[in-house]
Amino acid sequence: MATRQRGQAGQAFPIYIVMVAGLLFLAFALFAVGQASAARNGAQGAADAAALAAAQEAREELRVPFLQALREPDGLNEFLGGSQNPGLGREEADRLAARNRSDVTGFYWRQGFWQDRVTARVKTRYTVGNSVIPSTKDRHATASATAVVEFRCSLKTTPEPADPRQGDDDEKDKDDSKGTPGPFEFTCDGRPVIIDLDSGDPLAELSKLIFSVHLIDD
Repeated sequence: MATRQRGQAGQAFPIYIVMVAGLLFLAFALFAVGQASAARNGAQGAADAAALAAAQEAREELRVPFLQALREPDGLNEFLGGSQNPGLGREEADRLAARNRSDVTGFYWRQGFWQDRVTARVKTRYTVGNSVIPSTKDRHATASATAVVEFRCSLKTTPEPADPRQGDDDEKDKDDSKGTPGPFEFTCDGRPVIIDLDSGDPLAELSKLIFSVHLIDD
């Protein structure tokens, strides 16, 4: 009987070895998945930062052309229907990606309805790392993110009363047309914003008041 028990124990030992080896492999595989997930999260953070940085720089660049558009009869509509410079914000996107140990591999703007979208694609400079899965050693994580620069205001217009003497005073109308238009009253997310073009510096924080910047799903 003792011989039989030793024989059974001897037969079970290889099974234990296989089970332990299987559990160890599973543990290492889960660790590899964790490594890949961490690299992916790092890439996504770099992409988000790059897209937001580009959009924020673009928002600041819009201030001057926006004020110029208000001086033209139909300038605001033309301004809102325009599109961004394709390379605007690329330097900031590269800088923020580099701070997150990544490189921008794709960058482009798309025109929308009263908004422009910028997409940044990045690739990490680091790899997933060594693991039981051979391909992870040289694999870099990639991700993309899209941010928008969105006009969030509406222009409040007040109709001017008709002047019965208008047709009799053409010279006065000619002189008046030389003046600066405005002031303009906008409503931005429920907040009144008045822009006076005669002011030396009409609203230093203008860009942040009238344009929102945020990430969206690709």
